[in-house]
Amino acid sequence: MSQSHELQLHITKLEEIRSILNSMKNLALIEVHKLGRYQPLQSQSVSNIEEAGSDFLRFHPQLASCDADARSVYLLVGAERGFCGDFNEQIILYSKAQWPTEIISIGSRLNSKLAENDAEQSTVNAIAGANVSEEIPSIVNVIIDCIAPASIGLSHSGIRLTAIYHDCRSNQISQRQLIPPVFQQSAHSSRHTIPPVLNLQAEVFFSELISHYLFAVLHEILCLSLTAENYRRLQHLEAAVKHLDDETVNLRQKSQIYRQEEITEEIEVILLNSENT
Repeated sequence: MSQSHELQLHITKLEEIRSILNSMKNLALIEVHKLGRYQPLQSQSVSNIEEAGSDFLRFHPQLASCDADARSVYLLVGAERGFCGDFNEQIILYSKAQWPTEIISIGSRLNSKLAENDAEQSTVNAIAGANVSEEIPSIVNVIIDCIAPASIGLSHSGIRLTAIYHDCRSNQISQRQLIPPVFQQSAHSSRHTIPPVLNLQAEVFFSELISHYLFAVLHEILCLSLTAENYRRLQHLEAAVKHLDDETVNLRQKSQIYRQEEITEEIEVILLNSENT
């Protein structure tokens, strides 16, 4: 087989790979746009709950405390799929400074990395991550099922749950305490001087508030992380597609040079044969 023909076959394979990577890039872009419409609404929902919680705790601060012997659990949110650079490695590196003894790991890629990074001293509850935004609600239910046995009680004080995840808004890794929740006091709530009128006991109300908050904030965190993951995937795949395009151009030039040399050799053979006859 001639060199030009071998190069043409190689170019064809590169073009097929390029087509696949470009399709994956377009899917990531679609997911970013979908999450871009959903994420601000989810963040606003969390903000509203936090404001209500902050207003409530101004008059019932004793309910915000956590048991001294509460179990410390870390929720590490990674990637379900690849082509997103060191997305998962950064989560692990960030967590190692305070390596927890109990982990809920989200994302098959992160789960594999944890298995390789000496997490044997920790109890790891591995959960598959979301490929698309539509899968987030089912994953939230699985997470809640994992922590529910440890957090039975009116104030969920039997567990201290902290999430570590990529935040697409700051393009950094964030750490956030979810249980017991840390409600930042807003300027609006600080003006209230009259305790809120409740139809439930304060302890029961706070327990229900935490349940709603946990459900909403987990949706927000997974949404932020999946958006950051797809941004990384876009950058990674764009660089890969560009590299394949550059490589294809170089190979086409080489193929043309080889083909010209082969044509020249064929002409010389024809001339030599004609002279001998």
